[in-house]
Amino acid sequence: MARQRSSILESTPLRLTVALIALFAIVFLLTFAATYTITRSAMLTSLNDSLVQEMTGFRAAPSAEALSALVRSQSSVTDPKQKILSYLAPGGFVAGNAALLPEREGFRAIALGSTTGDGSGEIDGEYFTLTERLRGGLMTIAFSAAPVDELGATFIRVFLFSLLPTTAIALCGGLLLARRSARRLDALETTLDRLTAGDLKARVPTLPGRADDLTRIGERIDRMAVSQEAQVSALRQVSADIAHDLKTPIQRVSVMLNRLKDDKRLPSEAVEIANQATAETDRIVAIFQALLQIAQIEGGSPRARFAEVDIAALSETFAEVYTPAAEESGHRLVCSRPAEPVRVSGDKTLLGQAIANLVENALRHTPPGTVVTLELDCQAGQPVLSVADTGPGIPEAERDNALRRLYRLETSRTTPGSGLGLSLVAVIADLHGAKLSLVDNAPGLRAELRFPPVAKSEHRPEP
Repeated sequence: MARQRSSILESTPLRLTVALIALFAIVFLLTFAATYTITRSAMLTSLNDSLVQEMTGFRAAPSAEALSALVRSQSSVTDPKQKILSYLAPGGFVAGNAALLPEREGFRAIALGSTTGDGSGEIDGEYFTLTERLRGGLMTIAFSAAPVDELGATFIRVFLFSLLPTTAIALCGGLLLARRSARRLDALETTLDRLTAGDLKARVPTLPGRADDLTRIGERIDRMAVSQEAQVSALRQVSADIAHDLKTPIQRVSVMLNRLKDDKRLPSEAVEIANQATAETDRIVAIFQALLQIAQIEGGSPRARFAEVDIAALSETFAEVYTPAAEESGHRLVCSRPAEPVRVSGDKTLLGQAIANLVENALRHTPPGTVVTLELDCQAGQPVLSVADTGPGIPEAERDNALRRLYRLETSRTTPGSGLGLSLVAVIADLHGAKLSLVDNAPGLRAELRFPPVAKSEHRPEP
């Protein structure tokens, strides 16, 4: 469930939805801000025009006394919370519904928090005022800024009730699309994983919904799988045919060589040549079998047999198997492993063959008296299996070449072998997601297989 949730959150449809929502929100905010600015500016212009019209009416008063009487008359029927009239007469007397003492003429925006001139109550809030000098005094008209403030509040409400629901609906739609896309992508990934694991009969199931780009990708994956299955089948058939065709001639050669060696009339020099020919025939068969095995492993089919393998116990088993051979050749084989099991995911038979190849390689290419160490350790949660020796080692420039197929160092051309031992180990390592590296053991060579940590319950336990 957590993996599915993570895949949905990381899906392209949801990311595109979020990006489009963000783009829409930015455009909406910019448009909304421009609309609010234009509307507010128009409202302020209208307020200023109204102030000028009001002031025009008071200019008609013939004297200061008449103007004061007109102000008192209109103030009695005017709510100071909406409009304030204040006339500072030449004698210092203030007429109106509030006492405003402006410092200068013209338009201003002020904030009030005082008592009305007639003691009727408090005046709070912002006002837009116009002050002019009339009949020796200062006449001030103020309109409340409440309509402008209400305009801002209205725009905020419109913003909240338009953008937020739209965003929520779009996001829900994006989640639905992402879930649908995730199900379709899971089908594609499952098929690709099966193909990678060697199941060439895997096909993409019929994807739900209308055909789209994912449907076309699924069809191309199926066509690729069909082609790959046909190619691998043809390769296997060719390999089987070659094996079948070569089996009989090689057996005949071996039988004829054995008959030749049994001939009592054969000189000793000829018997030696026949023995060498038999050895070369066996070497041809071994090389051919190794190449076929490498091709089979590279096909990925052994992954279907993967299970949890105790690589520690497997290492100890092969150390016991090769200890007599090491003593016979004058070597000393040492095994070091943790007391507790160390499990990796893989094919037990192939892992055993990799260990055997590394040990045989160390015993074959080092002189008597060499110490060969088979060691298993866990580094940062990763099992690391190594076979180290104190022999001549491999020059650093030749280590990559040593992993090539049929490649043999000049110093090892006279020793038995096919040049495929390390190549087979490298192929087995790749199959198991491990990394094979050849490093200096100072002196000697150290071959390391670094495995990925195995997930719990990822595979069935080994039989």
